Amino acid sequence: MVGWMPGFFDIEERLRELSAKGDDLECIKGLVNFGKFRADLEAAVPRADRSRGGRPPFDHVLMFKVLILQTMHALSDERCEYLIKDRLSFMRFLGLGLADPVPDANTIWTFREALKKAKVIDALFLRFDEALRASGYLAMGGQIVDATIVAAPKQRNTADEKKAIKEGRIPQDWKDKPAKLRQKDRDARWTVKYKAKPREDAAPLVDLAIPAFGYKNHVSIDRHHGLIRLWTATDAAAFDGARLADVLDKENTASEVWADTAYRSAKNEEMLAKRGFVSRLHRKKPKGRPLPERIRIANARKSKVRSAIEHVFAHQKGLMGLIIRTIGLARARVKIGLANLAYNMRRFVWLQGRSAPG
Repeated sequence: MVGWMPGFFDIEERLRELSAKGDDLECIKGLVNFGKFRADLEAAVPRADRSRGGRPPFDHVLMFKVLILQTMHALSDERCEYLIKDRLSFMRFLGLGLADPVPDANTIWTFREALKKAKVIDALFLRFDEALRASGYLAMGGQIVDATIVAAPKQRNTADEKKAIKEGRIPQDWKDKPAKLRQKDRDARWTVKYKAKPREDAAPLVDLAIPAFGYKNHVSIDRHHGLIRLWTATDAAAFDGARLADVLDKENTASEVWADTAYRSAKNEEMLAKRGFVSRLHRKKPKGRPLPERIRIANARKSKVRSAIEHVFAHQKGLMGLIIRTIGLARARVKIGLANLAYNMRRFVWLQGRSAPG
């Protein structure tokens, strides 16, 4: 009908239907106390001087929820603005009505940029981890460590430009073109992923070398709950084993640590022993010799435990569509940190649902 406008009861009925179908955002809103983040957010993003008037700024917690919403659905700033205006479930999650103003794309970008400058993403992540522990979700059962590549838009650079970037210099052509320089990511790196190619016969598997460009998300999860407990971010070429110490959670109630062969080295084994951890790191195949049967069996047992962390990365890259669209490691770190935080929120809701009475 031309000119029809939804009434209050129409909207309420539609929201009830969404709830009956299972609105994940409604569950997150009901279970996650976003007010716990307010102090950190207000300290990181000071309010502008309004002595000259202008539109009142959006609430800090509202803007943080916008970033979580954006992260969970792999939205650009422009698309996020549009869908908040378009979807009732998004509006309900944010506590907005049809007549309320919605943050535009520039406001979303500015708020996220402020979090980057304040380097507050780690504090926000730890704030929610405190809430998880207070809710009874202590880090238990030991920890599993791994890293995954988070793709970024590929850079089409010449050989000379690549050399200059590796040497920490800005190519002269970029200096002369500021607009071009702003679009060049000098922190992301190329690396090669190896994936076993299946064989129809009984011949040994062949590793396929797959080039990848972007950053890495290094995490440790607790074995019992599957929650991310510590994390860090680097360029994609960074060596996984060198970040083991950065993501070890000393608060875990058990001492065992699982990780693949990339983390096994004499230095890491010594570090784990000094810190009181029990190594369950995969053993490497001896050079030029087959892997002894007892080590193969031991590695297979470890893989059954270690595989749990792959579910984390699959959730982030599949359901959440994690990809880096921003420029530079500092911004990528905010994106990756928000993805780890958003994953824990979803996991928390799932854990609560599993423990709830039928």
